[in-house]
Amino acid sequence: MKCQMIAALAMFTVPAHAHIVFWPAEAPAGSYYAGEFRVGHGCGETATTAVRVTIPDDVLIARPRPKPGWTIEIQRAPLPAPVMSEGREQHDRVAAITWRGRLPGDQFDGFGLMLKLPAGRAGPLYLLVRQICGKDSVEWTEIPAAGQNRGALKHPAPVIDLKPAESGHMH
Repeated sequence: MKCQMIAALAMFTVPAHAHIVFWPAEAPAGSYYAGEFRVGHGCGETATTAVRVTIPDDVLIARPRPKPGWTIEIQRAPLPAPVMSEGREQHDRVAAITWRGRLPGDQFDGFGLMLKLPAGRAGPLYLLVRQICGKDSVEWTEIPAAGQNRGALKHPAPVIDLKPAESGHMH
C-alpha cells in the first residue's frame, strides 16, 4: 500500500516539471513520422496563444495537422538546389510552422506533425519550439552537451530519437 501511495504521488509531481516533448519519441531514420509535440502547460498561469516549431534543414517534408479553433501559418525556405521528393521536383521546404489559438495555462494539448525524417543518420533530431503566452514566451531550445543529462536543462528542445532504418523498410 505504501508503494502505491508513493507511485501515486510521483504521478502528480510530473506536471510541475513538464516540458514540451514529442510522441512517439523515436522513429526509424528515413521514414515518415506522424506524431505530435505535447505542450504540458502555459507560461505560469498565462494561456498559450501560439506555438512555433522550427523544422531542421535536413527535414524536407513537414505538414501540420489542423487543430480546431487554431490557425496555422507555414513559413517556407528555398532549397540550395532542387531535389526530387515524392515523385516531383521540390524547390523549397517548410522551415517553421506556427499554430495560433488559445490553450489555458492549466491545460495541455498536442500539436500534430507529419515529417519525412532524414535518412542515413541515427541519433537525436531536435526541433526548436517557441511557446508564446500573450506578451511572454518560452524558448524550448536547449540542446544537451555530449554526456549531459537532458533532464538537467531548464528548457530542453523537443527531440525525436532517430533509429537506424531496418533494411527494406525505408518509406
